[in-house]
Amino acid sequence: MHESSTWLTFEHGERKVIHVAKSQHLEWASGDSNYLCLFGYVFVDGCPADATELMSIFDLQEDLTQVYQRLSGQFWVLYVNQNRPVVLFNDQIGAKNCYFHETENALFFSNCLKDIKLHEDTNLQVNHQALYNYIYFHCIPSPTTIYELTSKLEPGKAVLFDSINGKTTELLYSPIFASSINNQKQAQEECLEIVEDCVKRADFGKVGAFLSGGLDSSTVAGMLAKINKNKAKTFSIGFKVKGYDETEYALITAKHFDTQHEVLYLEPEEAAKKFVEVAQHFDEPFGNSSAMAAFFCAKYAKEKGIEVLLAGDGGDELFAGNERYAKQKVFELYNRLPSFMGNVLNNAFNNRLGRKIPGVQKVASYLEQARVKLPGRLQTHNFVNQMGAEAIYSEALLAGVDKHIPILQLEQRFNECKSNHPVDQMLFLDWKNTLADNDLVKVTKMCDLAGVEVRFPLLDKKLIDFSCKIPAETKLPGGELRDFYKKSCKGFLADETLNKSKHGFGLPFGAWMKENQQLKDITIEALASFKKRNIVKNSLIDTALNSHNTVHTSYYGELIWIMVVLELWLQKEEPDFKV
Repeated sequence: MHESSTWLTFEHGERKVIHVAKSQHLEWASGDSNYLCLFGYVFVDGCPADATELMSIFDLQEDLTQVYQRLSGQFWVLYVNQNRPVVLFNDQIGAKNCYFHETENALFFSNCLKDIKLHEDTNLQVNHQALYNYIYFHCIPSPTTIYELTSKLEPGKAVLFDSINGKTTELLYSPIFASSINNQKQAQEECLEIVEDCVKRADFGKVGAFLSGGLDSSTVAGMLAKINKNKAKTFSIGFKVKGYDETEYALITAKHFDTQHEVLYLEPEEAAKKFVEVAQHFDEPFGNSSAMAAFFCAKYAKEKGIEVLLAGDGGDELFAGNERYAKQKVFELYNRLPSFMGNVLNNAFNNRLGRKIPGVQKVASYLEQARVKLPGRLQTHNFVNQMGAEAIYSEALLAGVDKHIPILQLEQRFNECKSNHPVDQMLFLDWKNTLADNDLVKVTKMCDLAGVEVRFPLLDKKLIDFSCKIPAETKLPGGELRDFYKKSCKGFLADETLNKSKHGFGLPFGAWMKENQQLKDITIEALASFKKRNIVKNSLIDTALNSHNTVHTSYYGELIWIMVVLELWLQKEEPDFKV
């Protein structure tokens, strides 16, 4: 157990409900026959609420959907009442991770999976399917976890545990997406007002802001500067590697809003010293290579007296700022054609001869991709789809997994969206996969390691709801990414910020590994150990190392990273594991 962890046990019928949690960010309330745990922070009807107030609301109102409509914030809640099913639910975007594990006699809940594992009454075994999913996604999307019979709460959902009906899941947040707008100019003005209000609600404590210089972090930093009497404190991280350093854009925003700006230039030697600690801090294997940058930036802010950092995550997924949204709109043109016309085009161009003729090759490639339905088409360039599962995973691992699970999980989330517009559907999917399962985990866990709390004002329910009122074609007319949002920020953000290309806190791991001996040594040693676990084929590891040293440094650097951090995580948590 972690030193700051507590076991809270409550009887529910014949089973115990055991909540294992760190005390930080945790509140609980209890009565004669009920108990409520609140992790994070919550607003009821726009006003801050604590666990006691929330429990009194639930005691009076049995309809979870009605109560949920009144809640916002970044939280998860466990409510136990002797006369009702045990209920677990989280905020609309799933900003706070919650894990749960069932045994015959008990239910275990925690924000920390490692604490559940260490409880004396649990015996967790590594989930082979989770390993497959990890290589596929570079993380393990909910509800699957690295351990069998253990789950992660999916964003915007509730899980009810009933001794009679068993475990059931409800989708609590699936908003209606608008298809038209009455007054776009008025909506643009409202957008910026809502962003300001969301930043105000997150601005409590000793607060600073991440600042990469992109649209989202610049907006959050700018609003923090606007609402604070003292200079807002902002933090960036830079790299002395061509193509990775964007601190000049952060400086533009800092100067524009007159923030007290701090920049840390991260050297590979410093990254190497923390590489293992970063990889092992996550509850599960986690392969987003920008985690290192997030940690060092948060650590630097902590050293400057900051206790809370505001992050700009979410704007791209609310207002259509990722290149793939525009790209997929082009592919969707094919699917609007009458089926006979699509077949004619495919037969004429997408054939063995067409794929060899210069000029026709692009048409054949377009048709080949377009014929794959969303959301599967989003995975065209996935390592597993590019190389083939049989070329990546060991035969022993493949024998015990379902190769269709990753795409089935994507399809389920994609189809839960209450819109038929592909952009709306992709945005909704990204709330779950890109944000809840990946980016938010990265930032939250790295801030936790640095001793800083993080909040995501652009993922406030008020702004999410508002974004759904803006039609997809207004957010993304043609191929103009974030057109509505940029127009909303015109005059607030600097023109250079509005016109810059998208970037972020990337990590030049591939380039660093070539020049830094310590990183190279960690990598070679980790991959040598990884081979013995029989998760992937040895030939994949050899190919990745050879290709990284000769061609495609960045591409194979990413593949090497996800394997190395998996091995480092296993060394600490499951040292004896092998397939």
